[in-house]
Amino acid sequence: MTEIAREAAKTGRRKTRVKPRGRQVDAAALADIRSLLGDTPRQRDLLIEYLHLIQDRYGHLSAAHLVALATEMRLSQAEVYEVATFYAHFHIVKEGETPPPLTVRVCDSLSCMIAGVDDLIDGLAAGTDPQSVQIVRAPCMGRCEVAPVVQVGLRHVVSATTDKVKAAIDGGHHTHPDIPEYQNLYAYRAAGGYELLRSCLDGERRPEDLINILSDANLRGLGGAGFPTGRKWQFVRAEPGPRLMAVNADEGEPGTFKDRFYLETEPHRILEGMLVAAWVVEAEAIYFYLRDEYPHIREVLLRELAALQVDGLSPHTEVHLRRGAGAYICGEESAMIESIEGKRGLPRHRPPYVAQNGIFGRPTLVNNVETLYWVPVIVERGPDWFASHGRNGGKGLRSYSVSGRVAEPGVKLAPAGISLVELIDEYCGGLLPGCILKGYLPGGASGGILPASMANLPLEFGELEKHGSLVGSHAVVVLSDQDDIKACALNLIKFFEEESCGQCTPCRVGTEKVVKLMQRPTWDEALLTEISAAMADASICGLGQAAANPLLSIFRHFREDLIL
Repeated sequence: MTEIAREAAKTGRRKTRVKPRGRQVDAAALADIRSLLGDTPRQRDLLIEYLHLIQDRYGHLSAAHLVALATEMRLSQAEVYEVATFYAHFHIVKEGETPPPLTVRVCDSLSCMIAGVDDLIDGLAAGTDPQSVQIVRAPCMGRCEVAPVVQVGLRHVVSATTDKVKAAIDGGHHTHPDIPEYQNLYAYRAAGGYELLRSCLDGERRPEDLINILSDANLRGLGGAGFPTGRKWQFVRAEPGPRLMAVNADEGEPGTFKDRFYLETEPHRILEGMLVAAWVVEAEAIYFYLRDEYPHIREVLLRELAALQVDGLSPHTEVHLRRGAGAYICGEESAMIESIEGKRGLPRHRPPYVAQNGIFGRPTLVNNVETLYWVPVIVERGPDWFASHGRNGGKGLRSYSVSGRVAEPGVKLAPAGISLVELIDEYCGGLLPGCILKGYLPGGASGGILPASMANLPLEFGELEKHGSLVGSHAVVVLSDQDDIKACALNLIKFFEEESCGQCTPCRVGTEKVVKLMQRPTWDEALLTEISAAMADASICGLGQAAANPLLSIFRHFREDLIL
């Protein structure tokens, strides 16, 4: 019996409650939040942005500040807390807890694993003070060509060693990211940039003509799904207005870093493609969703988007830059839209599709960074030029993110349909000395693992599915005889376990059970196959549907490595 109930039983009357239920807002914390937000609108869709602002200022999220933010935005405390706890990059501290002032994130995805990241983590743990530095394992940071990678504050240490990371910690320059050398607005315009956009805005071109050009060129969505771009633009344009657009710059697939490469070298080629796409579908606003692992690119975009506005190059639409917060699932378009709206990144059931019901319930065009990168050059050079490239039945050019056991990893612009053998020999300087090809990931973690005997298959949409694989985002990780294929597959499944949004049972429970079964000395093939089938058949989105592909690849192609 509660104290109030006991008192009521004694006196025969109810006792007035002294305090309202729940955690009460702290006046000082509320003053902090109001000062931090200033005159910005208290819109629900800006919740994640405001959580970022708090963490930027204080280094973490305290309970007092979360309550104050909920009060200021007129949201329930549960609503704010569930969003803050969903995203891995938000650090929530308990009352009385004193968090370390610096967080060091160490990538433990596949390319970093085969580069020796476990030894690096052990060395860092032994040589740093846990009271001042928090060391955490983190998923792919999009710098696989220079593995292993460590993020110290807002700066990345590439080809990392213990000494290099400690020097970065001691240097104290990690509060601001390193800004790369890139082609700014004025350099891009001097080279003929934004002429396509100008011709569109001046009425010299018709939307239907651009749609036809991209369709004739066979430009496809290059974030992984490969849907024809012209057809997507046509579908969205046919929907009743008002319409919106989202740019998916949340490449989180292990092994993928092509979008980062283009954004940090030629951002305006992507921005022009974006503004042209918005003109075609008459999008009133664009939401550019950038993964939080790229703070340096955020600084570039903030500068260049402001320069675009000053130059009057975006009169037909508004551009909003939004940060992710460490959730691979937000690379899925409907989960990304939920995040743009300030919510947890939970994939939506379909139909309706986002082209019909996207951001704020409006028809929404979603395009990947590399897809937009190709728009200006295809229109300028013509569809025949783009389609003339290709091998083994593929059409067009592709940006392959290549990492692993090759001499020259990096982004390789190569013909669509090229084989792994051709890619390694012609673009990557061959394998590393002393390595013998054993297998490869043709499309990141979701694409499974293929054996060396299939290294002549075309790396193109529709070509690998018959072998239980996918080309996806064209993220190629090369494995050799020095790599434990079972350990590689387990690393990939652990990634999916960590990144599952938890919304549907097949994925949430399935990935956990598969990891536990794979950690046993011997594998129960029948049980693992049954769980994999349930995940593929019943998961809401592609994460759960493809999560078991690395495991199934072992059963199909690497049985000599199994102990059953």
